[in-house]
Amino acid sequence: MLTNPFALARMGILGMNERNICYISKYNKRRHFPLVDDKLKTKKLLMNSDIHVPELLATIKHQFDVRNLFQHLPKTGGFVIKPSKGSGGKGILVVQENHQTEFVKPSGQSLQIDHLQHHCSNILAGLYSLGGKPDVAIIERLINFDQLFADYSFEGVPDIRVIIFQGYPVMAMMRLSTEASDGKANLHQGAVGVGLDLKNGQALHAVQFGEPISHHPDTGQNLKELKVPDWTSLLELAAKCYERTELGYLGADIVLDVKHGPLLLELNARPGLSIQIANGCGLKPRLKLVEKQTLTRTPAERVKFSQTEMALL
Repeated sequence: MLTNPFALARMGILGMNERNICYISKYNKRRHFPLVDDKLKTKKLLMNSDIHVPELLATIKHQFDVRNLFQHLPKTGGFVIKPSKGSGGKGILVVQENHQTEFVKPSGQSLQIDHLQHHCSNILAGLYSLGGKPDVAIIERLINFDQLFADYSFEGVPDIRVIIFQGYPVMAMMRLSTEASDGKANLHQGAVGVGLDLKNGQALHAVQFGEPISHHPDTGQNLKELKVPDWTSLLELAAKCYERTELGYLGADIVLDVKHGPLLLELNARPGLSIQIANGCGLKPRLKLVEKQTLTRTPAERVKFSQTEMALL
């Protein structure tokens, strides 16, 4: 039934062509794309604002910096090396244990400094960037994610994707890493997507590889029991990204840090559509509802509207 276009239309499923033409092209001005396509520009845009981001430790821009990489790494604590212009979770290297001479990934695999240097060289060469263009390597402090979700994820940090339209949260899901996804929260690589109720952050449905599941494939945790704390504050953080970027249709990826609370990982001007599968419903009715709004509202007011009105659709 899901492959039947009439059934999809009745469910309000938004397709890629309609998303690109009616929402991305219409509401996202091209001059604003670099602010979110380049993670370093996003971080600089949001630093020293009320939208908190993971701590930036260093940037590697030249091969000379690669040769001296050890000097740019933190003396203690985990860190992440990622491409500034990467997409789909590609090129992200997570170091959980930092022993200075040995660096341990969440999987337990040990790496030496030459492995990290090689990875940075690949990033600079554009191996993971959009269009293969030369890139910059970003080194961030590792997120100390809330252990409330420890049993819901496998060797990785779970994140929350919120779709924002004209500043209104319209749909959300939590992405949980698995062994199949190599500890990365990317649905295309095998992570689990859990649809979240906009009203309270409670789990609605869960899928892996597009198929419904009830328990995490590696930890066995019942996914129906998942509920995100401080949910309204998280949605308000996502809603504020509209004013900061001036992008009408975007995805905000957020993680929950034990010490700092919700942190914005990155923004996406072309968020994927699999979030509809995780939620078991389509985006179109919610987008149409937002398009009918004429009042100017604050981020908090927009969140309240979404939590009240979207639940009725």
